[in-house]
Amino acid sequence: MEKRTFGKTGWKVAPVGFGAWAIGADWGDVSERDAEAALNEALDRGVNFIDTADVYGMGRSEKLIARVLKSRAAKDVIVATKAGKQTKPHVNAEYKTELLDRWVEDSIKRLGVEALDLVQLHSPPHEVYYRPEIFAGMDRLVKAGKIRAYGVSVEWTEEAIKALEYPIASVQIIFNMFRQRPIELFFDLAKKKGVAVIARVPLASGLLSGKFTASSSFAADDHRSFNRNGEAFDRGETFSGIPYDTGLQAVDELRPLVPSGATMAQWALRWILMFDVTVAIPGAKNVQQAAGNAGAMNLPPLTEAQMAAVKRIYDARIKAEVHQRW
Repeated sequence: MEKRTFGKTGWKVAPVGFGAWAIGADWGDVSERDAEAALNEALDRGVNFIDTADVYGMGRSEKLIARVLKSRAAKDVIVATKAGKQTKPHVNAEYKTELLDRWVEDSIKRLGVEALDLVQLHSPPHEVYYRPEIFAGMDRLVKAGKIRAYGVSVEWTEEAIKALEYPIASVQIIFNMFRQRPIELFFDLAKKKGVAVIARVPLASGLLSGKFTASSSFAADDHRSFNRNGEAFDRGETFSGIPYDTGLQAVDELRPLVPSGATMAQWALRWILMFDVTVAIPGAKNVQQAAGNAGAMNLPPLTEAQMAAVKRIYDARIKAEVHQRW
């Protein structure tokens, strides 16, 4: 799989990256040893885009990434972080450029760099997209040499489209077999603007791994236990916002479509790469998951019949649950 150009930046990235939320927090216990091993495995297999955030373990994820990259003297690895979720409460009135300035400085220190590659506004409140001064503040950080580029991580497709009015480098959006709305309009608009697209929650919080059953359980500190109905943050971040049992039923229908020699997770990631997505960012808590995710880049394209079947299952099982919401 050839590398893809990251929008207007010109960066070349492998189409499967590393999502570093799980090694920070909210996915059950992940030891530092396992986290570092997963990162190293991904990098060994050609992954060169890592996505994190300042609130993933309140700096833990960023520090782990910095340690691994320093130990490898790694070059040509793009690290994208996020800022904004430290606002208390996370509402429009508390979203301020001076706070973003401070949090960017903190991430610079934790990641051990002179300038951050990419900073994304972290699912900002909806009203923030109508405040040009916030985006002007990010432009100022670029001019000051604190960040190389900036983008947004959105919850709604409408927010992604609105964000394209600003001089952003990227949009991060939930996109997978269970969240297909971005196909309709957003991808074409982003391509015309030269804006990179980062697909997050690509495996629907693990549902699309095909490994879960009705009796599967999750740790108390795993968001798949405590956020199924949006109790802690946007419901769409957990299982893509669909009821767990509905997801299992759809997975059972998808399972026969997976080609021999591929896992369902790999096939689901390869489906994402059929679209105008720059990089998908599955998480990994151990070496096996990191290796499996990277292996998706070696799969052949899906057939027309497979693509049509995925759409039929989405339309029949999933669309009514999510399409109009996000």
